[in-house]
Amino acid sequence: MARLQWYARRLRSMGAREIAWRFVRVADERLGRDPGKAVPEWSDEQWQASLDRFRAATERPVLLDRDRAARIAAQNPAAVQELVAAADLVAARKFGFFAYPRVELAEPIDWNHDPIADVRWPAIPAAKIDHRTAAGDAKWIWELNRLQHLPWLAQAWLFTGDDRYSKAAFAQLDSWLEQNPPGVGIAWRGAFEAGIRAISVTVAMQGLRDSPDLTVDRYRRLVSVLAISARRCWIERSRFSSANNHLVGELTGLAVVAMFFPDLPAAANWEKSAIAGLVREADLQILADGAAAEQAVGYQVFTADFLLLISALLRSRNDFRPEFLDAVERSATYLGALVGPDDPDPRYGDEDEGFALRLGTEPRRTIRQHLGAVASFGGNVAAGRFGVPTLSAAWLAEIDVPERLRRSSTPAGELILSGDPADGRTSAYAPIGGLVVLRRGAVRTLMDVAPLGYLSIAAHGHADALAVGISVGEQDIVGDPGTGSYYGNPAWRDVHRGTRAHATVEVDGTNQSTIGGPFLWTMHARTHVRSVDLANGVVDAEHYGYEQLAEPVVHRRWLIAHPDARSIVVVDRLSGAGTHDVRASWPIHPALDVAVSDTDCLVTKDGRSVLHIAATATTSLQGQHVRGDEATNLGWWSTRLESRSPAWLLGWYCAAELPLVLATVLTPFENAEFVENVGVENVKVAYSDGVVDLTWTDSGAPCILTIDTRLDAHVQMHTDRISTQTTELQSND
Repeated sequence: MARLQWYARRLRSMGAREIAWRFVRVADERLGRDPGKAVPEWSDEQWQASLDRFRAATERPVLLDRDRAARIAAQNPAAVQELVAAADLVAARKFGFFAYPRVELAEPIDWNHDPIADVRWPAIPAAKIDHRTAAGDAKWIWELNRLQHLPWLAQAWLFTGDDRYSKAAFAQLDSWLEQNPPGVGIAWRGAFEAGIRAISVTVAMQGLRDSPDLTVDRYRRLVSVLAISARRCWIERSRFSSANNHLVGELTGLAVVAMFFPDLPAAANWEKSAIAGLVREADLQILADGAAAEQAVGYQVFTADFLLLISALLRSRNDFRPEFLDAVERSATYLGALVGPDDPDPRYGDEDEGFALRLGTEPRRTIRQHLGAVASFGGNVAAGRFGVPTLSAAWLAEIDVPERLRRSSTPAGELILSGDPADGRTSAYAPIGGLVVLRRGAVRTLMDVAPLGYLSIAAHGHADALAVGISVGEQDIVGDPGTGSYYGNPAWRDVHRGTRAHATVEVDGTNQSTIGGPFLWTMHARTHVRSVDLANGVVDAEHYGYEQLAEPVVHRRWLIAHPDARSIVVVDRLSGAGTHDVRASWPIHPALDVAVSDTDCLVTKDGRSVLHIAATATTSLQGQHVRGDEATNLGWWSTRLESRSPAWLLGWYCAAELPLVLATVLTPFENAEFVENVGVENVKVAYSDGVVDLTWTDSGAPCILTIDTRLDAHVQMHTDRISTQTTELQSND
């Protein structure tokens, strides 16, 4: 019954064209219809000639190369040593993915066995495998079958000249080919997996092209499977409501096979189709302000990595498509504005630690590592300032780019910046992507004013409209609790992407948007930005996700983080009719301790104060704080997929007749010194005739904030830290 309900909800997210297309595709899969010939019918001599051209790298891009490897090894000895150590592990069949423990697999590897769950995936047509209801974690078995460790073995062979690595790579490829005939088994479940695997195998083959173990017979079998993979990447590509990062990965896989094996009969058409599709997706998925349409920063890095790889391969062939680099660089400018010189990676939306091409040993790609790769191949200012070196960046830097294809400046996007860019601590607003960054010294405050996600299913979005995040220096304090799980621990999935777990307001125990399945939202909360004033640190926005309730509610939030004020103020107004249960939540990083009371909390680290939170409302509030609750799955923080740590979820609850105003005064401490008496007290709020009056004292000095809710961003504030007695913070509009 649950499966039928999911299919019904999924159908409602599709248009008529998509339904018709999917019906034909499923019929073809079920009936085993051949989508068309992809493997050339060549003689032995023709295969040998093709291998000779591949070894000579004739008329194709070059990424992994023996001479380049020698230069990289000389310049990056520590990174190369780490790479060789990682290659030793996978050569010994020892694998670790996500937060699961490392396991040692048998010889030969059983590519369809998941030792974590002790589940063997069936050797049946891939279309008949329902990975959503299986006992094992499809993500784990897919990660193994992406073969992204093969480029490690190829690099280790290039760096050391030790044939152990080339022999291990080809032995694993031989067993994989034997166990996974095209279209059979979990490894072939979806064109996305075929695309990522094709990139890994192709690049590894290039690195191993001089090896005597690359016989003409192996070459024929490998290229045949790559050609079939490329064909599947096109025929089974993600379209319509599923055309997210999966489509970018599929088109990249298609392009890579076509570019590295140009003598395949369909290669020219494949490359033309793939490049045209990627040009289109670069504009659709990396928005004009540099944010990602998917509303998930991890997937933004993933998608931009695909585009960077294609841009690099084209330019290594003396070809240049500015659309790819434009998208990568506007993304880099946006990401640089988020992390600045020392801020932690912001957390919003899903992340599954995906790599377009895994050349380095980092377990997940951080924003700074991605920016380092961008900086090695372009002139992006943010990437050059905030990026860090990796092996991926080193290989890209080795590509010889003609001077005419180099850039000295970054194309302007629609990201709005405020402040002195010299120290990198600028405030920023992405008006399309919907994220606001406000800065005061080392304090970074974020507010999510974005849509739920991308396309009708919004697969990787979280129900976090108007959520706020706070960090001081490198320390996250308030933030997104992370992804938690996809398939391994299903009970975590909905909680980690639900409203209650985020730094926003939940009404009547309901998510702002409606969950339809693990990667499906059937109703999306609509967000409206009334005003953003970066100079004065004011955001005024609302969302209509609670219009679904029997008595509809509108949530409007003001964030006031004035650059001269010590405290950050968040004011929430819930308007509508009737009496509702209302909870305001503040998820706290697991490295921090909390002393709680009904009205305020002191957040500390190693005995030193980092944040004080004081809450009030126009009715009485009750503190509802939770940490590591197994029953509700609340009070957890996930830094990697399939892992979580106990963490405080601070919250205040009331049952009140609307309209209701809640106010929270958050005081971060930049110097990280313990403050026995934080000084912020007597926080009170009143609401009358559309005007909010909030007062508190800070070290005995009165602080007053007034909001006229009948106007946009009409805020007046007076504290002893603001130079004018009354500062009116108006809209930029």
